[in-house]
Amino acid sequence: MTNNPLPLIISAPNPRSIDLIFTPVARKSLYERYRVLEIEPEDLGGVPENLLADARYILGQPPISPELLAKLKSLRSVLNVESNLYDNMPYETLFARGIHVLTTGSVFAQPVAEMGLAMALNLARGIIDADLAFREGRELWGAEGNAKARLLSGSEIGIVGFGDLGRALNRVLSGFRAHVRVFDPWLPPSLLHDHQVTPASLDEVLSQSDFIFIVAAVTSQNEGFLAAREFARMRQGAALILLSRAAVVDFAALTDAVRSGHILAASDVFPEEPLGADHPVRTLPGFIRSAHRAGALDQAFKRMGDMVIEDMDLMDRGLPPMRCKRAERETVSRMRSKPVSKN
Repeated sequence: MTNNPLPLIISAPNPRSIDLIFTPVARKSLYERYRVLEIEPEDLGGVPENLLADARYILGQPPISPELLAKLKSLRSVLNVESNLYDNMPYETLFARGIHVLTTGSVFAQPVAEMGLAMALNLARGIIDADLAFREGRELWGAEGNAKARLLSGSEIGIVGFGDLGRALNRVLSGFRAHVRVFDPWLPPSLLHDHQVTPASLDEVLSQSDFIFIVAAVTSQNEGFLAAREFARMRQGAALILLSRAAVVDFAALTDAVRSGHILAASDVFPEEPLGADHPVRTLPGFIRSAHRAGALDQAFKRMGDMVIEDMDLMDRGLPPMRCKRAERETVSRMRSKPVSKN
């Protein structure tokens, strides 16, 4: 242990950084209230043992072996400044020691939900294609330009997954007076009813929706669970908007379903990022592409820092964290999302 009275934070949030996450005001507060040791994630094992023993918080989620965890004698929380939890720590030991594992992913819910709404409106009204046609002097005026257009208002909408993002999406859709069905096997029907949505099976969501939003996290149970059979169950001309992680779908099957003209699609995430220059989805008609940018707003990143500081303040006073989302013992080992490589 050291004689410095300030609590120690080991900061390893790569690819994020202190300056990305914290506003200047929050950053000033951070360094006034804590000692901050900034390292690369892979260097955690090389931190001197006296500092490991003194560390109260870890910012980021660097790999922690059971042997390394045993040296972190004062650790109260791992603050993963992400929306994904990684299988790189002995969670059972962390939980047994009362160490919180927290994520700040809720900051992305609103911006991603708004992007999802924009994608749905684009697919419904052909806005991007109409703009490109106008630039090239081949625009279609009035009703002639709306041959395939339709309203989002009053439509049948399906949401797969109803965590922070699904709930934010439901809020931004509320003004469209749509009938919203939700499939989420981890939630009780009464909770869905509390949010004024209809609990439904996956088949009901697929077969009865005009627009389907995929916002489920990747788990050991749902990798690639949306494949050719599921896309074939969708209504002719229905739109699928993928916002969570590409691993929940069979991306080749999704590409084929759009290429065949059976459905339309939009995605902010892809099986490889960046996507290969020759990937067929790059030039696929009926497919809107976004380079994993739906949540990557500076406003969202800076909210992370505020949440982290507020929760550390609570834990410093012996209270439970309230702003970040806590990893759950029953589900954390099932998570399979890959870490981001770019902010």
